[in-house]
Amino acid sequence: MSAEDGADVALSSLTLGDHAGSGGQGEVHSIGEGLVYKEYKNPSKVNGHALADLVAFRQRLVPADRSRLDTLAAWPLCRVVEGRRTLGFLMRHVPSSMAWRTATGVKKLVELQYLVRPPKLAWQEVSQPTPEQRRALALACVEAIGWFHDAGLVIGDISQANILWSLTPEPAVHFLDCDGFRRLGRDAVQAQAATPDWNDPLAPSTEASVDTDAYKTALTVGRILAQDPYLRPEIGLRPVTGCLNERQAAAAERLFAQAAGGRGTRPRPGEWQTALSDRGTIALTAARPRSRPAVDHTVLDGVRDRRPIALRPPGQ
Repeated sequence: MSAEDGADVALSSLTLGDHAGSGGQGEVHSIGEGLVYKEYKNPSKVNGHALADLVAFRQRLVPADRSRLDTLAAWPLCRVVEGRRTLGFLMRHVPSSMAWRTATGVKKLVELQYLVRPPKLAWQEVSQPTPEQRRALALACVEAIGWFHDAGLVIGDISQANILWSLTPEPAVHFLDCDGFRRLGRDAVQAQAATPDWNDPLAPSTEASVDTDAYKTALTVGRILAQDPYLRPEIGLRPVTGCLNERQAAAAERLFAQAAGGRGTRPRPGEWQTALSDRGTIALTAARPRSRPAVDHTVLDGVRDRRPIALRPPGQ
């Protein structure tokens, strides 16, 4: 089955396979061909036009950006419908590197919760990052969020349950529940979801904006770096030892504290990218204007000698 053209797919044409997961708003089923079907629990509360808008967003991207989106997110490829009712959508299966099996053989996703919490015996199969890889994963998160924002998207529910991560072949992240995204100024597919302990204290849980994203981005970065699932800006950031160098630590601590400020003052993803990057900022000396050449005003201010100009007659 191909869902690349974004056209609606009838539910009757799908053969549902294994149950692949569930959430507060839907159930996920494998349907083969590397695709899964998310079926909404309450289709009557789904804005089908908003979902079609997300599908169309991907279709309008140039190939390089579409590939980038597919790498970063389990994006809605097409709607699944029954007559005029929108029942759900198809998306690609998450990368195999972002799943693990328990001792009993149960397959689970490598969610952000396994990165922001101290390791437990029950999930010892999840490889833990080195301090340097922890910084790289935090950087991957802010780079992804920055890409979404630059594309005109608001994420809304950024939390430990809807970001996956992997260390192979290199540190990378992958966003889930992308039907919860919305384009700036557009309607949402469903009522805004909210995750406890991840809400912006200055906004209602139903609000999704670039500013609430900025606050939750700070929570994501701070909790990854400190390995603390409840850390907030007013507490202060204390990164895992060896995670950041002196410059990075100072910049990250400043930005994390800044996230507690009012609307419009929270650090944006680009600022986090600079803070967490390998390269520091270079202070440039302001350019000094060239000195103007001296002007001999006597040439201009002296007595003007106005004489008639003799013109040569035509033909001479």
